[in-house]
Amino acid sequence: MEVAVLLICAYLIGNLLMATVIGKLLFGQNIRLSGSGNPGARNAGRVLGKTAFVLTFIVDALKGIIIVLIAKWMGMDEWLQLMCVLAVMAGHIYPVIYKFRGGQGVSTFIGGMLAVNPLVVACFVVAFLVLYPFLKNFTAAGVSAMALSPLFLFGLTKEWPQTVVAILVVLLLLFAHRKDLPGNKGV
Repeated sequence: MEVAVLLICAYLIGNLLMATVIGKLLFGQNIRLSGSGNPGARNAGRVLGKTAFVLTFIVDALKGIIIVLIAKWMGMDEWLQLMCVLAVMAGHIYPVIYKFRGGQGVSTFIGGMLAVNPLVVACFVVAFLVLYPFLKNFTAAGVSAMALSPLFLFGLTKEWPQTVVAILVVLLLLFAHRKDLPGNKGV
């Protein structure tokens, strides 16, 4: 029962789209009506500046971190911690309070993965640095590096349950970015 309650809470926490809150409170703008309309850190940065980007990124990442820390405090296994990451990302990407039109989940993914296993984040940062010169596209290199997270996680832990859930988390991330990936323009 406590797992179900935590997953529901994670989803609802994900519904708090910080670019929307920061845009309205600090800048008097509705970020959903500006730039790409995406209520995430990248659009906040483009439309409202570096401060909005940094604040949005940090608070959206904190959503992932906090929910995983709560799961750890409750003594949940790593695969359940990753289920919490999946739930908070689902809430961020498909928020019920915004008619299921949210952000793309990158900041929340990074925060959640950082709390679950910081070495996985270190691995995908290195992968990004290796891929970027070849792909010459920030989004493609970033999403590709993050997509390798289950492989890094398995390499570090040799555990299948969390690797399987990490695959689900990455599939959600890739689905949210399907329009941004090379070869998918106009999807």
